[in-house]
Parts: sequence; C-alpha cells; structure tokens
Amino acid sequence: MIDLNSGYTHHSLLPMTALRAALTRAARSPHAWERPPAGGLADLRMWFAEDIGAGLGREDVLVVGGGQAALSTAMRAVAQPGDPVLLEAPTYSGTLAAARAAGLRTVSLPVDAHGMRPDYLDDALGRTGARLVVLHPLYQNPTGVSLTEGCARELLAVARSHDAFVLEDDYARHMTHDDGIPPVKPLILLESDGTVIHIRSLTKVTSPNLRIGALAARGPVLERLRTVHMIDTLVVPAPLQHTALEVLTSSAWKRSVARLQTALTQRRRLAVRTVVQTLGADVLPAHPRGGYHLWLHLPRGTDESEFLSVALARGTALTPGTYLHADQPDVPRVRLSYAAAPTTADLVTGIHRLEGLV
Repeated sequence: MIDLNSGYTHHSLLPMTALRAALTRAARSPHAWERPPAGGLADLRMWFAEDIGAGLGREDVLVVGGGQAALSTAMRAVAQPGDPVLLEAPTYSGTLAAARAAGLRTVSLPVDAHGMRPDYLDDALGRTGARLVVLHPLYQNPTGVSLTEGCARELLAVARSHDAFVLEDDYARHMTHDDGIPPVKPLILLESDGTVIHIRSLTKVTSPNLRIGALAARGPVLERLRTVHMIDTLVVPAPLQHTALEVLTSSAWKRSVARLQTALTQRRRLAVRTVVQTLGADVLPAHPRGGYHLWLHLPRGTDESEFLSVALARGTALTPGTYLHADQPDVPRVRLSYAAAPTTADLVTGIHRLEGLV
C-alpha cells in the first residue's frame, strides 16, 4: 500500500538524527522531570514568540500538546456548546472533528483562489452571530490556496466589526517551497487588538511524536485558553518540551527545515507532472507552491467513493473529499498528499495506479 493520504511527513525527510541527539541531551538535564510551568518552559515560549514574528513576547504564548490539541482548546475557550463556528469549505478534517467534539454548530463558507471571501464572512457573521472563525491562511488544507495580505486585512476588519475571534491555524509555516512566493505574514502580526488566536505546531516538520505546539494571543483571551488547557492537559510533559527546545536551538534545525523544503519542492513538481500525465490537466487546476498536498478535481458525475475504492484495491490510499466538508459536497474531490510516501519512486507508482480511473 502506498500512502498518499497521510498528513504526516515520511520519517526519511525529518531530522531523526537531531531528534535522537536532542532527546539524549534533554534526558541529562537536571530539570527534565520537574513539573514545568503551566504555560510551558519560558525559553520555549520565547522561541515560539520569535518564530511567529516581531511584536510578540513569551507572555503571549502558551505551549500545548500539538496542533490538534490547540484547535480543541481554542474552540472550547471561545465558544460554548451549540454556538456557531465559521469554517472554510473544504477544510481540514481535524478542524471539523474538534468543532463537533466541542458541540459547536459548523457553518461552512466556500474558499476561492484567495481563500475565504470577506463579503461572505461579513454576511455569515451577521446572520449567525458567530464569535469564532477558523482559517488556514497559508497553503489551506486541502485546497492549497493562500490569503493575500490585503484579503487578510479585510477578513480581520470584518471579524473585528462583529466582535469575533479569528483562529489562525498556521500549520505549514515551515513547509514553504524553494520556488514559492514570499508567504503572507501570520495574521496575528497584522493586528494588535486581540482578534487573532494563532496556532503554531512542530509535528509536521519534526515528528508526529513530538507533540509540541503553541497558542499565541493578545489580551484576556490567553487566560481563557490557559484555563481550558490546564483542565484538559494540566501540563505538557517536561521531557518533550526540553527535547523540542534542544532541537530548535541546535545548529541542525535550520538545515533540516531547508532540506525538507527542498524535498517537498521536488516531490510537488514530480506529483504535479505525474498527475497531469496520468489523469489529465483538468484534474489539477491549481499547483500550490507550499504545503504537502494537491486537491484533485474529479469530473462531475464521477463516483468519488468508487474512485477511492478502486484506487485502494490497486494499492493507493487517498483522502476522500467528503471527509473535508461539513456538508455533502456537490462535486467530487480527492486530496493527494505527497509527503508520506517513502520515496519519490513510490509517489510516482502510487499515482500511476490511478490510470484509467477518470
């Protein structure tokens, strides 16, 4: 079976040697098994603040157990069961799961080539009274589109006018490609009044086992986030935090990110070329230069379930488009992830197995 479904990068592309060395150094620390502060190690919070961007300090950051935990914590801190939450359509399946687990009522807004439209957001906030909007501003999962700074500022202005929070899932900040354009700034850097709650995670670029992420926010909402986090988790284990800090402050960190970005660039080019040769150019109208997935548009009338079943029988696993919608989509779509396959040869073989299915 060739995995073109998973959102986790194959371990051969990740800094395994640096992780092993970091874990060894962390284990020797006299503080490794002491209870850490509720908000996380001060130096790790400072690293996240600097990584997100200028203007943030360690007091604006809360260390959490990865991106999925951050989504869950933020949703339950801001909204109550039964409240509406505005989501992109399509969106990451983990976002849908977190919203449903929190008892929230999902309201989907379609994205175009530049992400969520400000006029749609304004209308939806006015109709629903929602206090929370969830966005993937950079390489949106699964479409791969990115907001422009102008559109981002418009969305923030709309949210601010309705007293709503914007939850920014910045999952792919370190997964830009060598040939990509400069990415949009994190939304939290485009405002200073506490509208944005920012999520930053390490798992995509280090290991699925390094469950370390951060929530960043300005103003009173951070205390609400901290309270929910303490109820759910109490603390993120100190050995993991020390290991993360050892990795992030090592000389290998920037080199490993650069290697990953180069590998993802090569894999994207190969995946795009092979998809077009195998399934036709119409299946892939957009080629996002960042992230790790492609959003395939199957011809109208294609049975998405049948397509995926036959692909699975041939030995290729893909992500159903229906998993990425709160409601039943009106057109068939499939997400293809090119980061999890062991080798580029596996990637090509997995795509070639789809020949004749469109």
